[in-house]
Amino acid sequence: MTSGPSPADEPRDPIEYPEARRGDVVDDYHSTAVADPYRWMEDIDSAETRAWVEAQVELFESYIEGNPARKRIQDRLTQLWDYEKFGVPFEEGGRYFYSYNSGLQNQNVYYTTESLGGDARVLIDPNTLSEDGTVALAGLSPNKEGSRLAYAVSDAGSDWMVWKVRDVESGEDLDDVVRWSKFSGAEWTPNGDGFFYGRFPEPKEGDDLKAANYFAKLYYHELGTPQEQDRLVWEDPEHKDWRADATVTDDGAYLLFTIGKGTDDKYRVLSRPLADEGAEPTHLVGDFDADYTFIDNDGPRLFFRTDKDAPLGKVIAVDVNDPGPEHWETIIPEAEETLLGVNRIGDKLFAQYLKDAKSQVKVFDLEGTFEREVEFPEIGTASGFDGDRDSTETFYAFSSFTRPTTIYRYDLASGASSVYKRPEVGFDPDDYATEQVFYESKDGTKVPMFLSYKKGTEFGPETPTLLYGYGGFNIPLTPSFSVSRLVWMELGGVYAVPNLRGGGEYGEAWHKAGTKQQKQNVFDDFIAAAEYLIGEGKTSTPKLAIQGRSNGGLLVGACMTQRPDLFGACLPGVGVLDMLRFHTFTIGWAWTDDYGSSEVPGEFEALYAYSPYHRLEAGTCYPPTLIVTADHDDRVYPAHSFKFAAAMQEAQGCDEPILIRIETRAGHGAGKPTAKIIEEAADEMAFVVEAIGFPMPEGE
Repeated sequence: MTSGPSPADEPRDPIEYPEARRGDVVDDYHSTAVADPYRWMEDIDSAETRAWVEAQVELFESYIEGNPARKRIQDRLTQLWDYEKFGVPFEEGGRYFYSYNSGLQNQNVYYTTESLGGDARVLIDPNTLSEDGTVALAGLSPNKEGSRLAYAVSDAGSDWMVWKVRDVESGEDLDDVVRWSKFSGAEWTPNGDGFFYGRFPEPKEGDDLKAANYFAKLYYHELGTPQEQDRLVWEDPEHKDWRADATVTDDGAYLLFTIGKGTDDKYRVLSRPLADEGAEPTHLVGDFDADYTFIDNDGPRLFFRTDKDAPLGKVIAVDVNDPGPEHWETIIPEAEETLLGVNRIGDKLFAQYLKDAKSQVKVFDLEGTFEREVEFPEIGTASGFDGDRDSTETFYAFSSFTRPTTIYRYDLASGASSVYKRPEVGFDPDDYATEQVFYESKDGTKVPMFLSYKKGTEFGPETPTLLYGYGGFNIPLTPSFSVSRLVWMELGGVYAVPNLRGGGEYGEAWHKAGTKQQKQNVFDDFIAAAEYLIGEGKTSTPKLAIQGRSNGGLLVGACMTQRPDLFGACLPGVGVLDMLRFHTFTIGWAWTDDYGSSEVPGEFEALYAYSPYHRLEAGTCYPPTLIVTADHDDRVYPAHSFKFAAAMQEAQGCDEPILIRIETRAGHGAGKPTAKIIEEAADEMAFVVEAIGFPMPEGE
């Protein structure tokens, strides 16, 4: 590859970091004194914090403006991003709904049409709701007739949602407004007179982005009435951490309450006849011992996906009138693959599996007899497969690391898939390849990893490699398309994604092996992935960058503080970085399912041992690091990143840059406008290109 000069050829002057006052806060954790010198940064709106933030923003902007690769990268990202993006259509009441983005629109636009080949019209355009594109659609639920649409909007990336109702025919909003909802959908009654939704108590003024969220409740909102008159249908004042989701069965017979109390997929399910508003919900299945995800019902026979006595998942039928476990019927037994979820479409059960982190979909009848498998073109991820009892078709999306999302129509009668919408992007997917390798972690566990790259890329010590991970909350990392990853590969870089313990790739046992006192397994898996790539001669430390977001930001923070010698650049994004206080902010208390809590002695010891904020050691030479956060992140409170950045800049023992990028009017990531996504991706990639000395191909 013909190359121009590396952006790192001309060394920069040492950075003078903004001053950050070291406070004298010391906490006692089970007789262990722990200093927290930047506790004052938890007040993100104080004058002192704001001044520090402004100084850090100015520092980062001046630094990135001096990066000669920055503009070229953003221009290429923008050029490639400008392609049509189609959402998976779904049908309700004889009408189709789907999302569409013409290319660079900040938010997807939602359309409706009465036939797939007919004229479609705009139903909701979030781009008209704000000048900067930071008001996003956060939820969408049509009623059974397709005549009304409940939709939720969020502002500046916040998890808080405001529900509104739009008349589908006229395109006008009704007067209904529902506030202070979070982590909730809208579940309509069969007659379309109203919907169930979840909400939290209204926080005190100024606390909406920080205060812990407890005492969730379920309400029923009747159209045409003010929210103050909404009927309370579920609460549990004795358990502040319990939260319920409402489900109305398709036949309108039952109202189900799926109750959870954290992030673990462990539930208890209650039911009552939908028509009997005065009836007390009765216990159906579960006691927070396993997953019980409702699929559908056949009269009093209710289908659930569960991992009770089946770590990889199975499907059971439970009789409402005789729900004891001794009467459960196994419909689809546990398989060798991980069962993620099941949908009923027509008279079929579509079971979505993961086979070594790759999608596999099997079709069964309602008695559990296997009929066929849906064929996919390559290693990738399939999603969708929605429908109801009278559906004769369904739609799904399929994508891979090297192929943009294509929408397929699946015919239930024939089992044939046909392309419905295929995007045209300015590159040839056949020029790229993905392979899967397996490597050993520290304790001998075999871990899979995807490697994606442009065909013809030569592996060796000079090969730039981006290693991305997550490893938590039972969430699997499966192949997906990203323009920023494509640009990285286009430049000659390798993109590596290991499937770490803590995720959902291999069921509940794999998940639990990366939680609480076993969380170190996740970091060992990631470090072993880096060592494998280096040991196999595919890259080297100076050319290896690592990245992760949210729980993945914790992953990067933990690994770079444990092994600062192993990486060439680090990108911890919106990370959980203070592991002793994460549970005191917003929904952080729910994460104790995965992390444990500093309030528990044994769990404190594990957390303190790897907490990135507390593991920094003065005088250590840390790799070039760009910390990324947003000022409206009410999922992972931005003080995590503020405190970590201040402590790391103070501890840094060499001239390698430690910078923080603080996005304004943005949150944890969901709903971020396209323009901001491109800018952030360009900044991160340009930082890495300079940090690892990535030779940029010659060009304009």
